[in-house]
Amino acid sequence: MSDTMTTQNLKQQLADAGVKYAIASYVDIHGISKGKFVPIAHLGQMMEGSELYTGAALDGVPQDISDDEVAAMPDAAGVAICPWNRQLAWFPGNLYLNGEPFEACSRNIFRRQLDAATDMGYRFNLGIETEFFLFRDTEDGGFAPVSERDTAGKPCYDPRTMMDNLAIMDEIVEAMNELGWDVYSFDHEDANGQFETDFRYADGLTMADRFVFFRMMANEIARKHGAFASFMPKPFADRTGSGAHYNMSLADLKTGENLFEANGNDAHGCGISKLAYQFIAGVLKHAGAISAVIAPTVNSYKRLVRQGSMSGSTWAPVFQCYGSNNRTNMIRIPGVGGRIECRAADIACNPYLGSALMLAAGLEGIREQLDPGAPHHENMYNYSDAEITAQGIEYLPRNLGEAVEAFEADPLSKAVFGEAMFNSFVQYKRGEWESYQNHVSSWEVERYLKMF
Repeated sequence: MSDTMTTQNLKQQLADAGVKYAIASYVDIHGISKGKFVPIAHLGQMMEGSELYTGAALDGVPQDISDDEVAAMPDAAGVAICPWNRQLAWFPGNLYLNGEPFEACSRNIFRRQLDAATDMGYRFNLGIETEFFLFRDTEDGGFAPVSERDTAGKPCYDPRTMMDNLAIMDEIVEAMNELGWDVYSFDHEDANGQFETDFRYADGLTMADRFVFFRMMANEIARKHGAFASFMPKPFADRTGSGAHYNMSLADLKTGENLFEANGNDAHGCGISKLAYQFIAGVLKHAGAISAVIAPTVNSYKRLVRQGSMSGSTWAPVFQCYGSNNRTNMIRIPGVGGRIECRAADIACNPYLGSALMLAAGLEGIREQLDPGAPHHENMYNYSDAEITAQGIEYLPRNLGEAVEAFEADPLSKAVFGEAMFNSFVQYKRGEWESYQNHVSSWEVERYLKMF
């Protein structure tokens, strides 16, 4: 079947479903969906890249205002009719420049690493847990959980406050299932107003597309109910933050076999294969650089601390280490085995960039046959700084400034991102850190204004 015929069929299917407008989408440096609305009558043109964009108008798209415009090339395989407004169909897409893939497009960057995995005979499977907050605006200009009784010190798994938010959560879950994502559970999480949805893993590109779409969808649905969804990693100093744990595995391209499953050669007794250990070793080798991409904001590092939650734990890692079913490691191996989980990632990440650098590091570990060493089964929070140092374990970056320095210093970063996006990412994130450093906070005023 020709591409023209395929587009004609798609156009008819969308029109029959009541779609009036298609969105040719791509993302900026934050992983936020951008795009133009195209009447369905012009779908054919859109699919050929008719929608042009000035990259300089967006955060972190490395173009000057004098550069030629980039074109969004939609991926028909990822089309989603928006459940909150079925007149709209959203297409993930890749940016092109002068007929060639734009090197600095986030989705293109990820696809290059997926191609590298394919060349090695692997399919990258990915599941991302979506943690987020549901808030309402308050009359004093602030915000609060939707439920007025969501005030417990340990609100995790509370069915009462979930029921108070069920109108929103039910619509979100129904939308996810309408799209074929197969939600298997959702719950109230460890902070007031915080929720999580868990749904079936997919190939890496599909999961990244869904993650981008989810953030837009959750907010649109929440707005219908007079609320808003927040993907700020840590809105409360004394509550846990929102992760986006990456659950990863590699499958054999030909057979579909999960190559992270233990196969009788489990050197460290964690229920995974030698290949999986090598992948972990690669990720740990580049953990500092990876942190800048999977924990990409100033606020992200308020989550990556040992203490700070009224419930007794932040549930977030601070060390570059791995272990079994132990949530204090950066890399956790769930008890069921067959996959590894990176717990340092948070809900504000750009999933294309985060997955690209993570996958590249893991593939390097496989190529170089690296060994991550012995796993940690213990509670890593219980060690003193001296004990951590004595074990040769490094901390993850303590703040965005340290993370950007680690990213810039690691040759893998530029190799994966390409020079233009590498420079743009460093410049943007360094500027973000410097802006924060120069800001005078209310904490400082309250502490120092009349102290001396």
